[in-house]
Amino acid sequence: MKLTDASAPASLASQDLATALARFQAVRGHSDALTAGLEPEDTVLQSMELASPTGWQLAHTTWFFEEFLLRKLDADYTPLDPAHRFLFNSYYDAIGARTARNARGLMSRPTLREIRDYRAAIDERVVAALSEPALTGAARVHALQILELGCHHEQQHQELIVTDLKHAFSFNPLQPPMAPSDGSETGALFGLDDPRPLAKGAATFARFDEGPRQIGHAEGGFHYDNETPRHTVHVQAFELAERPVTAREFIAFIEDGGYADHRYWLSAAWERISARAPEQHMPLYWRQIEGVWTEYTTRGRASVELDAPVRHISYDEADAFARWSGARLPTEAEWEVAHAESGGLAETGHVWEWTSSAYSAYPGYRPEPGALGEYNGKFMCGQFVLRGSSCATPPGHARATYRNFFPPEPQWQFSGLRLARDPQ
Repeated sequence: MKLTDASAPASLASQDLATALARFQAVRGHSDALTAGLEPEDTVLQSMELASPTGWQLAHTTWFFEEFLLRKLDADYTPLDPAHRFLFNSYYDAIGARTARNARGLMSRPTLREIRDYRAAIDERVVAALSEPALTGAARVHALQILELGCHHEQQHQELIVTDLKHAFSFNPLQPPMAPSDGSETGALFGLDDPRPLAKGAATFARFDEGPRQIGHAEGGFHYDNETPRHTVHVQAFELAERPVTAREFIAFIEDGGYADHRYWLSAAWERISARAPEQHMPLYWRQIEGVWTEYTTRGRASVELDAPVRHISYDEADAFARWSGARLPTEAEWEVAHAESGGLAETGHVWEWTSSAYSAYPGYRPEPGALGEYNGKFMCGQFVLRGSSCATPPGHARATYRNFFPPEPQWQFSGLRLARDPQ
């Protein structure tokens, strides 16, 4: 989102304080509900460098509001604890030194109780700062913009809490569920991981004609800066599947020797997949037990739902499967065009869908000045774009122009694919 003092989307400029604070408190409350059933031991787990401990994420999202909102509103702001700027800075070089990413799981202090106290204290300060009568005009608009950015930033971490915890729990020999199945709010939130089957049968394809199209976020409403500027692209005629690829279809790829055939893999992908043990030649969390395909879910280990979208596959695997299928991955422009012209793609929201597009800047893109300019722009190298949303994406956080991005090899996200092809 553009964070300028001079202008703002009308939805923010006209937003009353009560609505803004209700939104803030609802998002913060969702994080608390999502983690309410965890033990303190759960919240310090870090199973790989790409994942972060839950406790650290609860603190980092709090530090974000303290650093980018409270400090900006008060030149004489006194932080709750000066050490938090070092402990909970993620990647903002403009802020200064920080804990090494791969060492976040070594921080047993601050304790979970202290982190929850920190969250409560900063929540009170945010409400008090935004309720200050002297906060008016452009300064008020700017503060509301940062508040909304902070809320969406926390929603990103709510999804990461699910994916990162699932990865950590999967290493436990007990294969435990991550949340109780007692009808509680926490259990219901993690229950979103339950695979939902699609309609059976071969996927059908919708055709889209060649021509110029507009993609990118239009004026109004929240968006990240990497979704702009809106611009014209020329797309060739293409066809896009009306549902994602299922687990049943991916098993056919495995059983046909897809992981052992170099013809389906890009060179770097083939090197990576060849280095993996044969028992890892499948989506993450899958295991074949006595001839039955199973997967670890937040409910524990269960049989693979064959007609649900395959998930936890890398870009490497998605691209190889598409080639094996005689199809390809869509570009992100094709995905967005199809979404717009079909009134919203069918069966979205199960998995993030890999595209063939490298994550790069749109024509005319300029990152924000200062530390917040590091939010998206600095990662435009070596990553691929995913579109849509997943079962772990919080309500109200997805939109058609959203550009998620990850390197080509990780599997731990709820990532799958939808096939594209050139017209016959």
